[in-house]
Amino acid sequence: MILYLHGFRSSPQSMKARLVGERMAALGLADQLICPQLPASPRQAMELALSLVAGVPAAELSIIGSSLGGYYATWLAERLGCRAVLLNPAVVPSLDLDRHVGVTTQYHSDEPFEFKREYIDELRALAVAQITRPGRYFLIAATGDEVLDYRDMVAHYRGARQLVIEGSDHAISGFPDYLDRVLAFCGVGAPS
Repeated sequence: MILYLHGFRSSPQSMKARLVGERMAALGLADQLICPQLPASPRQAMELALSLVAGVPAAELSIIGSSLGGYYATWLAERLGCRAVLLNPAVVPSLDLDRHVGVTTQYHSDEPFEFKREYIDELRALAVAQITRPGRYFLIAATGDEVLDYRDMVAHYRGARQLVIEGSDHAISGFPDYLDRVLAFCGVGAPS
């Protein structure tokens, strides 16, 4: 089972989420992917994620998280003991997202998106100071990420499997080139 967690103001319609969904469907494994629309509240997002994977054994669960979804994936992987693939993950989002408090829209629709000040504290409550069992993690970080500093990611996930992409961007525009490695790490397709 794979749980895909999108980033801030994003959705299951993001390029990476759609590509994962399409590949899983092509492999006949569409029923093994959960890709929810996450609420703006970090606490509610994690409650939703936990409810969606309740009862799935840790050995059978992998989480793919992009940007803020990578931050969430880290908290969940530590709590559940499962594998996680982190795509340009946020490391300390409470510092970056404070300036985004207010009402805007989601990236892939005109749906309103409200990020409240109290969500900053909810983010802090999910902080993982240091990962345990780095072998459960696979970091993909782009040096050209225009939103987050890849060096923070590399340092935070020290000891984990890491793929540092020279250049690229926050969205990891070349993600199709890495999709097979992501899914293999999750136990889908060829062995990781």
